[in-house]
Amino acid sequence: MVENDAYCPDILVQSAAAGAALNAFNKELLASHIRTCVVEDIRDGKDEVIDELVTTLQKLMK
Repeated sequence: MVENDAYCPDILVQSAAAGAALNAFNKELLASHIRTCVVEDIRDGKDEVIDELVTTLQKLMK
């Protein structure tokens, strides 16, 4: 769009839509990860997964 000299507000709207789609995907992926991998690791006594989850959440919330 930029290379085609598209109207700046149109580019911004498309960029925001792409960001929203990635955020929605990340939420679904994180929920799935917590419900499967994290729960399983905690049940197996691998408490370090909690620190990993906290680090991941901090990165996602920047």
